[in-house]
Amino acid sequence: MCTFNGQRFLSEQLASIAAQTHENWDVVVSDDGSTDQTLDIIATFSASQNRADRVRVFNGPKRGFATNFLTLTCNEAIQADFYAWSDQDDIWLNSKLETALTWLQTVPAGVPALYCGRTRGMNAQGKPMECSPLFSRPPTFANALVQSLAGGNTMVFNQAARDLMLDAGGHLDIVSHDWWAYLLVTGAGGQVAYDSQPFVLYRQHDGNLVGANSGLKARLSRLGMMFKGRFSNWNDQNIRCLTSARRLLTAENQQKLDCFRLARKSHLPGRLLGLLRAGVYRQTLPGNIGLFLAAIVKGI
Repeated sequence: MCTFNGQRFLSEQLASIAAQTHENWDVVVSDDGSTDQTLDIIATFSASQNRADRVRVFNGPKRGFATNFLTLTCNEAIQADFYAWSDQDDIWLNSKLETALTWLQTVPAGVPALYCGRTRGMNAQGKPMECSPLFSRPPTFANALVQSLAGGNTMVFNQAARDLMLDAGGHLDIVSHDWWAYLLVTGAGGQVAYDSQPFVLYRQHDGNLVGANSGLKARLSRLGMMFKGRFSNWNDQNIRCLTSARRLLTAENQQKLDCFRLARKSHLPGRLLGLLRAGVYRQTLPGNIGLFLAAIVKGI
């Protein structure tokens, strides 16, 4: 869990972790310099647990949420069989961990595996809202190159997936930890399970760093970001990071990365042909239309 001035909702998230049907868990927090009661709330929660070492707190790097999550994930003082990312303001349904582990334990230990899924929104008062979009296309590297499939608050992964992030390095300037995990695990030929049933109540409030991605307003916002160059800048970051971790990708996915990279630098016919050769796709028809329009205006 990464925290920063999270006193408003943190107790509810911690309580939902304590209520998990899978009871063998530890909480490791990286706090990015909170000045409110965040650390006091964590200390109170720690005191309520039966094991003195069940809750640990580290100082974060103070360079934003993505870097905070990545450096925490790459902290080799933390060792477990499986790892889950948690935001500070959500609520986990009781069987979240159990559901994820039921699938993860079917994957051979040496194969990188990532469980993720939908979320159900809730407002600041905890009232349920709509679910995130339901995706049905396969979770692959070709999709990961142009789309982050699921929020980090839904993600649980095995030691082999964690080893990938360690091997790639905790120093990278990533766009987001969830997108990076999706890129690495699929790029290395690992397995990804996308759960259509939400097990996280994703709180929407005025302090969200990243909001929900459902609804027409969110889709128009994403389209606007494409035309303003934000999507292109994200792709620049992802490609730089993937290039530095190229050795971890399968030969086939190295070729897809090269096709995508070259397509982005080409004139319009070459851009469109290169995207087809790379096989990239987003999960929905509107998303793919947006991708096509972004390619036309050199926004990829």
